[in-house]
Amino acid sequence: MANSFFADIISPRFNPAAVLDLSQSGKVLVISDFHMGSGKGDDFHLNGEILISILEDYYFKNGWTLLLNGDIEELAKFSLRDIQAQWAGMYRVFDLFAAEGRLYKTLGNHDEDLLFEKDYPYPLYNAVRIETGVLPIYVYHGHQSSKVYTNFNNLIRLGLRYLLKPIGIKNISSARSPYKRFHVERQAYNFSLKNNCISVIGHTHRALFESLGRYDYVKFEIERLCRDYPSSEGEDRQRIAREVENLRIELGKLKMSERRSVLRQSLYGDEYPVPCLFNAGCAIGRKGINAIEVDNENIALVYWFAQGRGMKFISRGWYKVKSFRKGYCRAVLNKDRLDFVNAKIELLGKQDIDDT
Repeated sequence: MANSFFADIISPRFNPAAVLDLSQSGKVLVISDFHMGSGKGDDFHLNGEILISILEDYYFKNGWTLLLNGDIEELAKFSLRDIQAQWAGMYRVFDLFAAEGRLYKTLGNHDEDLLFEKDYPYPLYNAVRIETGVLPIYVYHGHQSSKVYTNFNNLIRLGLRYLLKPIGIKNISSARSPYKRFHVERQAYNFSLKNNCISVIGHTHRALFESLGRYDYVKFEIERLCRDYPSSEGEDRQRIAREVENLRIELGKLKMSERRSVLRQSLYGDEYPVPCLFNAGCAIGRKGINAIEVDNENIALVYWFAQGRGMKFISRGWYKVKSFRKGYCRAVLNKDRLDFVNAKIELLGKQDIDDT
């Protein structure tokens, strides 16, 4: 039952949906989970001003299309009018993209009531299909895999607005539960395997690249460095040793933060991971903003942060970090060619799929 929505995503009867064609040229930023509010209890306040600058100065001026992948407005706790008043600068930037036909917006469980706002200025979709010329990419928020959200979202919204908001409790979502994150990601992963495509989701607030979260990626990176170590010499050999030690420290911290004891099973069971699931993370991280960049050749997971406020692992030397005049920085955490991703999906994707 939970997987029925995902079958609808690629069905011709699925409505509304949009198609964004990058097969010849063009580039799109996929970003999700702003949870914009109106002041007190607004999760977006830490990164709001920097994101306004990033979207306008970097992405708009350099010709990117902006795809907002759900939970942009926090309508579970605030009114749209109050949100628009608080974040007028953000809506001004949205207007810049929209005026040139470069804005797409999908619905999440926290902003689906936009469908009932008669004067909302932007088109709204349940999913966007990106045509890359290599393989299709389906962008959708991801909450649709949960029976709780699809059947009881109205009750959840009332509880957030009138019970939890007044006493200062922030959003309760799958982002706070390893079990719920696993369920959402597993459903999206299975959908992508069945349909030989890439899914880009949000909702869980956990960045994924090629079906790997940071914990799994670090393990694979340690293995890669260990393979390179025997044939290295001199300073390169010392650098690898330092990187492995730093990654081991990070792995220990991630193990605690992700409560790995309750997540011994992975998205892909005992099989080698198929790189068909990506997650744009969120825009409300305490130390920065994650997003996915796509063009007709490449897909990348990027990280934006204010100088002096980024995650510690970024500063260890093997990430290419670019600083900008207004005091923010951009790092490419992972990047791969779409034809290589497609080859791995074709060769590794023929597996028995567990729908549970």
